[in-house]
Amino acid sequence: QVQLVESGGGLVQPGGSLSLSCAASTSIVRIYAMGWYRQAPGKQRELVAQITSGDNTNYADSVKGRFTISRDNAKNTVYLLMNSLKPEDTAVYYCYADFRGVAYWTQGTQVTVSS
Repeated sequence: QVQLVESGGGLVQPGGSLSLSCAASTSIVRIYAMGWYRQAPGKQRELVAQITSGDNTNYADSVKGRFTISRDNAKNTVYLLMNSLKPEDTAVYYCYADFRGVAYWTQGTQVTVSS
């Protein structure tokens, strides 16, 4: 099993930046992929960004060029830096880990982009 602890999020004005972090209870080099999904009210959960154990990254088209996902293996933590935030980025952001074919999730953190 993997426990995930997510931090970050909050309220930011349009154009601002926020960062999220997700710490795993096991060495993340053992985890195939980690990343974030988000879900806005009335919408389906969607992939935001993902990073694999081989450092391959994948981003939703809507966040490319604005969001950056990275990892610190020594801290067993993955980070999501979100720049140039837009109101449409408002959602609950969920960290996940794909470990041995099982998906583990956090309870989510609210990100609100509003003036």
